[in-house]
Amino acid sequence: MRKENHPGVQAQDDHAAARALYGWRASSYELQLAPYEFIRRMAVDYLQLRPGECVLDLGCGTGMSLAQLREAVGPGGRVVAVDQSAEMLALARLRAQRAGWGNVVLQCAAAEAALLPRQVDAVLLHFTHDILQSPAALDHLLRHLRPGARIVATGLKWAAPGLTPWNLLVALHMMQSVTHYEGWQAPWQPLLERGAQLQVDTLVVDTIFVAHGTWPGRRRVQPLDERR
Repeated sequence: MRKENHPGVQAQDDHAAARALYGWRASSYELQLAPYEFIRRMAVDYLQLRPGECVLDLGCGTGMSLAQLREAVGPGGRVVAVDQSAEMLALARLRAQRAGWGNVVLQCAAAEAALLPRQVDAVLLHFTHDILQSPAALDHLLRHLRPGARIVATGLKWAAPGLTPWNLLVALHMMQSVTHYEGWQAPWQPLLERGAQLQVDTLVVDTIFVAHGTWPGRRRVQPLDERR
């Protein structure tokens, strides 16, 4: 259980822990995520990107999604990629420089503090559990999505009860990937609570989810009995 802390202090601690974790993983990150490449392709397909659009890759890591995103929006589109790990983003920047992508913008920042375009057409949240569980990050993101913008979030989840061996594998990956250990039954739930209209597919014995849909442009108003 987490030690109770002031929200600002807790956020700083979480960011420091995440930067340390992903700085350590940067050199081996792409090899570790290679088995999930089919999920990345599925996620980009669900974004239904069109030439000329602006797409956000929030928590972009080493930039493994950049080539597919840029190809989809074309040279007249824009890809904005954000990650708070300097080591991860350095590899993403090297990838973009080698490919000569002039319309890929890279930013090293926490998700809730990133400088985002005002009207984003689509956002990819690929294996970004900590961002999905951060109210500040999600609220900041949704303020920059245009009405009807497409959202795709993917990642690991707890499998159904009775699939203990699979949940042990999920837990092993969690230890290497996240600082937040809440929300694993339905990591996409905070998006739904804010009004995102999502369909959720689960794969690989219920351990991976792909949530895809749209942002209607305004937050859902909670009934009085749901408010705290």
